[in-house]
Amino acid sequence: MSQTGRDYSEKRDFIRMRVDADVVLIHAGDEVSAVCIDLSSSGMQVEAPRQFAVGDRLSVRIDSDHAALSGLEAETEVVWVKAQDDKTQRLGLTILQMT
Repeated sequence: MSQTGRDYSEKRDFIRMRVDADVVLIHAGDEVSAVCIDLSSSGMQVEAPRQFAVGDRLSVRIDSDHAALSGLEAETEVVWVKAQDDKTQRLGLTILQMT
């Protein structure tokens, strides 16, 4: 079953960490700069300047500024979308796989 078909009533069972980190979203070969608002062990909330749809698969890359720490790379799926007044979108992404 696709992640989009899940009941998300349990989503607050995961600790969310507010990060406000720059990320790169990769969709169909296009790289889009965005901001990760918060992150948990199972997903993340991202604000993007481009329109995406529920069910889209995105690769997400968060680069590290610290030489001793590697960045985060994950394969994700868009599970919800909320349009913002400034023409950006807030996206709920579920992490399918860490790469």
